Amino acid sequence: MKKILLFLFTFLSLFAAEQKFLSPEEAIQINFVTKSDKVVLKLELAPDIYLYDDKLEIYIIKPKKIDIKKDLDIQKPELYHEYIVHFNGVIVDIPYSLLKEKVKSSSYTLLVKFQGCSTAGLCYAPMKKEITIDLETMSNVTKIAEQKSIQESEDLSESDLITASLKNGNIAIVLLTFFGFGLLLSLTPCIFPMIPILSSIIVKASSKEKLSAKKGFFLSFIYVFSMSLAYTLAGVIAGLFGANLQVALQNPIVLSVFAGVFVLLALSMFGYFKLELPQSLQNKINKTTDGKEKQGVFGIAVMGFLSALIVGPCVAAPLAGALIYIGQTGDALLGGAALFILSFGMGVPLLLIGLGAGKYMPKPGAWMDSISKVFGLIMLAIAIYMLDRVLDPTIIMYLWSLILIASALYLQMYTHILSRLLTTIMLLYGIIVFIGAVTGATNVLKPLEKITLSSTLIQNSNQELKWTYIKDIDELYKTIEASTKPVMLDFYADWCISCKELENFTFKDPRVIKELNKYTLLKADVTENNTDDKNLQNKFNIVGPPGLIFWNIDKKEIKSAKIVGYKNADEFLEILKKVK
Repeated sequence: MKKILLFLFTFLSLFAAEQKFLSPEEAIQINFVTKSDKVVLKLELAPDIYLYDDKLEIYIIKPKKIDIKKDLDIQKPELYHEYIVHFNGVIVDIPYSLLKEKVKSSSYTLLVKFQGCSTAGLCYAPMKKEITIDLETMSNVTKIAEQKSIQESEDLSESDLITASLKNGNIAIVLLTFFGFGLLLSLTPCIFPMIPILSSIIVKASSKEKLSAKKGFFLSFIYVFSMSLAYTLAGVIAGLFGANLQVALQNPIVLSVFAGVFVLLALSMFGYFKLELPQSLQNKINKTTDGKEKQGVFGIAVMGFLSALIVGPCVAAPLAGALIYIGQTGDALLGGAALFILSFGMGVPLLLIGLGAGKYMPKPGAWMDSISKVFGLIMLAIAIYMLDRVLDPTIIMYLWSLILIASALYLQMYTHILSRLLTTIMLLYGIIVFIGAVTGATNVLKPLEKITLSSTLIQNSNQELKWTYIKDIDELYKTIEASTKPVMLDFYADWCISCKELENFTFKDPRVIKELNKYTLLKADVTENNTDDKNLQNKFNIVGPPGLIFWNIDKKEIKSAKIVGYKNADEFLEILKKVK
């Protein structure tokens, strides 16, 4: 299976290179950076782009034409298909002292000529660029250039900055940074549903043999590696073909089928039947001496792969940045590596669970049957969590009520005082959730919100944010032009868990409500992912909801305020300060 997945990944990388060539400006970026004692020429190359060394020419052309390439320290080129080329870009220092040595003047015009090609077979036309340097006003020019650079950075959103770092950063630093992003994302709700899935796998393994810390870590590693591989492949495909990652992974039919799979897993843990690989496949695996072990590893790998596709997808700034990078450059290799490292970082808590459970798991025994049944209930909860993206919220509330009450009654068989306390709380909360469903509540964490907030909302209608729904780009800009206030556009979808977090937590905070009442609030419901939805998202580089775009009172888009993914109230209010 690993060989097949590796082949697919390599194929996608080759496909990207063959099918999507970069424009000359994307392939080769040239910049002059003026400093106090020199001007620095930077020729930055996209991956798989090279420059011909003999086509690189550097001249002073004013006050008179002089070739200065031979006087400059230029990186050593390399041999490629019988040509002398530069693969890693060119950075050249041009000292002002050299210019004065060649010709006495206070002003110089430099000319750079160059030509590059792609390893995929496309060659670009010769290119050139000029710069004029006035040594008498150099300090002012340098100051203006620095201010411009700062302003350009400020105009980039978090996801855009991450995209830029992928394009221009050191590969090792980029990958290390993405691992850090993954660690931070591991603390978000995206990874939580995978914890009971992996825990149930470990419990099942422990019921057969004494599980060591090493074996527990190994099982977790297989699960996390497969999860990362799945997330990487899905992300690369989404980036290359401009797909919405969440839509690709959150198809209602697929979600319903896999919710059914988790129900079957629950029934298996309750002891009604054994859920195993087909006998024919078991027989093939068991022909090897370690067949039983391979069979277990194969099952865990499949579960990790499917868990990533079905349970885990959340859009956050690092993920969005990597997908935008893949879409813009076609570089599936670096973008895919970043996604893999990101998702592996997200899986670190799962690795720790495997290590800890293997170290502290008691000996197998009858108690394992009880633990398996508890995890069966958790599997049912995960099924409801998945269906939350498909079914009506009221139905989901009734399902949560049902599982809470049923779990409480089921666990009453245990006489331990902690068990009694837990089941009593679950029973009471299940009843409260049922009451909330009857009153029309849609948030299982706030089941009585309709009752407790009704009087407040009647007294103060401003506590409800007022949204205007827009369908396409034309309607969006007409609404912006007609607005007399700053504008916020919210990309939302019914199947987006983070969107619901924004609605139920951030947008319910009184401080946020107070600030957003100063805005014209627009909402783009991209649940259907139709052509208009895709055009809107592509317009603002939104790879999937939630995404928030802001315009100030002068109708200017504030790119630095763009939000991708969930932000709590404090983070959100801090970003609002950028909109003036």
